[in-house]
Amino acid sequence: MPEGMAASKVFSGGKNKGRAYVDRDKPAQIRFSNISAAKAVADAIRTSLGPKGMDKMLVELSKAQDIEAGDGTTSVVVIAGALLDACYKLLLKGIHPTTISESFQKAVDKGVEVLTSMSRPVELSDRETLLNSATTSLCSKVVSQYSSLLAPMSVDAVMRVIDPATATGVDLQDIKIIKKLGGTIDDCELVEGLVLTQRLANTGVSRVEKAKIGLIQFCLSPPKTDMDNQIVVSDYAQMDRVLREERAYILNLVKQIKKAGCNVLLIQKSILRDALSDLAVHFLNKMKIMVVKDIEREDIEFICKTIGTKPIAHIDHFTPEMLGTAELAEEVSLDGSGKLVKITGCTSPGKTVSIVVRGSNKLVIEEAERSIHDALCVIRCLVKKRALIAGGGAAEIELAVRLAEYSRTLPGMEAYCVRAYADALEVIPSTLAENAGLNPISTVTELRNRHAQGEKMAGINVRKGGISNILEELVVQPLLVSISAVTLATETVRSILKIDDLVRHSTELAQRFFLLLVSVGWTSSRVFVLISGEHSVRGLES
Repeated sequence: MPEGMAASKVFSGGKNKGRAYVDRDKPAQIRFSNISAAKAVADAIRTSLGPKGMDKMLVELSKAQDIEAGDGTTSVVVIAGALLDACYKLLLKGIHPTTISESFQKAVDKGVEVLTSMSRPVELSDRETLLNSATTSLCSKVVSQYSSLLAPMSVDAVMRVIDPATATGVDLQDIKIIKKLGGTIDDCELVEGLVLTQRLANTGVSRVEKAKIGLIQFCLSPPKTDMDNQIVVSDYAQMDRVLREERAYILNLVKQIKKAGCNVLLIQKSILRDALSDLAVHFLNKMKIMVVKDIEREDIEFICKTIGTKPIAHIDHFTPEMLGTAELAEEVSLDGSGKLVKITGCTSPGKTVSIVVRGSNKLVIEEAERSIHDALCVIRCLVKKRALIAGGGAAEIELAVRLAEYSRTLPGMEAYCVRAYADALEVIPSTLAENAGLNPISTVTELRNRHAQGEKMAGINVRKGGISNILEELVVQPLLVSISAVTLATETVRSILKIDDLVRHSTELAQRFFLLLVSVGWTSSRVFVLISGEHSVRGLES
């Protein structure tokens, strides 16, 4: 605990002498405790920033940044940590938390203006610029050496699911990433069509041209009784009758499927009984129908959108109008590492694509998937806000210089707080330099001088180990990533500054207390309860 922060107990005088005391320093202690905890997280991932950063196994961090921009998740935590450090020092100097919070809000508003002014517009038809943005995102990943393959794949995937002329966003649900163990990342591919990891049912048909595809949500197996019922068969004649009825029932289902013209059948996974019986497989094989079973429920919407089919819940609805069409449906072997089912050349395709991710082990595949996701998000950012900004710490150091100038126009404590905010932003270029093996102090000093002289695009060139015009090195990122990182980091810091008390108790008791307050007409906006033994602050809305 900082020097001079020992609790001062103030006892009430007069008639109530000795009855109660007020611990005036408790709110300050709570703030310092929260700031220290958040700084520890930020310090833990500082070494992850940049192309030469170290990886950390961290969970549940930077979700807001990931949802909003999809990239810059390390940067947002590092910036938040630096801002919290600045708050810590300002609080020690006796500046009120509300003053700090309001000054930080002024700083971030001005910062958004600065970032927007130094950005450059981009057209979605400029493929080279999109590739540069995706490549910059991939440079800090474990699979960076494959950026020449993954960046074009990510750009092509996004451009195929949107209309560049009118799009204002990208639904990444339209880009399905299929992970398949085996091979290397070089074997990753983009497929215009549908890719299924389920194996074919043993019908003897593995390739169908001019495919008519049906997707059923009912079972091709004999119906079963309720769990509480039983059927007692007393002789062989009755057994034969049961078997004949089952055979006739399944044969009738298969004939109706064939009558509709279906030659590729997708069957949704069933939890009630077997979705496909051996007898049904036998009949489907005779009628030359390819069958893929165990289709997951969550994949139904994507499959329907991709191949233009409709899910069929009952055999009576199995008509030609419900089928999708494609040029080719086939089972493809992956050089001894399994098989995939590909359906390509759809006649009325939706705006969807599939990306097959390959890798020698699960860790490589997971890293490749995460890297592709970040690259897709970068392109999505450019679709939402069509502007680029220089990377390599150029944006952050420009913000620091301009906010320092802005602070001189403000009165009193506001100027002091905005200047502290500006200094905190230098943590990004400083960390990039440090992780690249450069001297952070001399690098940031030179970078600050160049920006003060008007070189807005000067940034840290990690590859060459120095400072250069970062745009000429094609190190760029979407404007939305930078704005989102600064804005969300500031909002988080302001939220922490507002917390001045902790209630340590069980979840159940805290909720009961909250309900009691509501029942007596208490209407405050929020109670923050820090549950003992957990590491999260829970807000209970009134």
